[in-house]
Amino acid sequence: MTSTPAPEVVTDPALLAAVEFARAAAREHAGTEVGPHVEVRAEDSVSATHLFDADKPGYRGWRWAVTVAIAEAGDDVTVSEVVLLPGPDALVAPPWIPWQDRVRAGDLGVGDLLPTDPDDPRLAPAYLASDDPEVEQLAMEVGLGRVRVLSRLGRLDAADRWKVGEFGPGSDMARGAPAACGTCGFYLPVAGSLGAAFGVCGNEISPADGRAVHAGYGCGAHSEADVEQISPVLVAELIYDDARLDVEPHAEAAADTADEAEAGTVDEAGTADEQAGEPSEESVDQAVAAVAQGELADEPSGQPESNQQG
Repeated sequence: MTSTPAPEVVTDPALLAAVEFARAAAREHAGTEVGPHVEVRAEDSVSATHLFDADKPGYRGWRWAVTVAIAEAGDDVTVSEVVLLPGPDALVAPPWIPWQDRVRAGDLGVGDLLPTDPDDPRLAPAYLASDDPEVEQLAMEVGLGRVRVLSRLGRLDAADRWKVGEFGPGSDMARGAPAACGTCGFYLPVAGSLGAAFGVCGNEISPADGRAVHAGYGCGAHSEADVEQISPVLVAELIYDDARLDVEPHAEAAADTADEAEAGTVDEAGTADEQAGEPSEESVDQAVAAVAQGELADEPSGQPESNQQG
């Protein structure tokens, strides 16, 4: 069966040509804030809308829209409405979002209430079958325990959020840790299907104490962290070991050493000669005293004849 296309709607030409009529209506409403004519849009066979730029402060990109109409062909054109509408480049507020979709983590304060949607896909009635054995065990409790529990979608959503969060394996702390939480003695695995990858930190020194952490997360407070013990006293490094120093003679160095030894022998000999030929200061004093006494006693000075004659 072939469908018949709907007949094309033809707008009365008088409506499309009523530019000045629509401008006058816009100026009567907005005064000098009416700018140049932008375009005309056919609404149906008996109405059309003329658009004018709005020279209104704070409304950049907006347009004055004047809708004109006629009752039937041949009648006078009349004004239906004059409104200010945003154009394609207008600065407008973002689309409205329901409050339950705007709430984010951290928005809930003391005394605030945040009811969940009855059809929240993250929650499932506790009496329904689940792929989590812990949930199945809970459903067998008297009174069914909790009314609703996390569904598979809710658990996967929580796992994705925790994995990319502050205590996930990709955080800066985890990249600089000596080992992962999965091997730490303070790691407390959670129950249920999430226990394969998540637990709670029980180390009061850790920044994740009491938080849900990924098994691949880690920090410097790991129970098996081993710190190398070093001496608190600085010890100078050994430059060379003279016990293993091999000495090899060098021709030029040996010649210089021989010259220095010869020069030292000459200096020592000269010093000895000077000491042998020159009397000491004490002997000179004694000789002077003896000569003085000899002159007073009219006795020889005690010096050898050769010396007296000389």
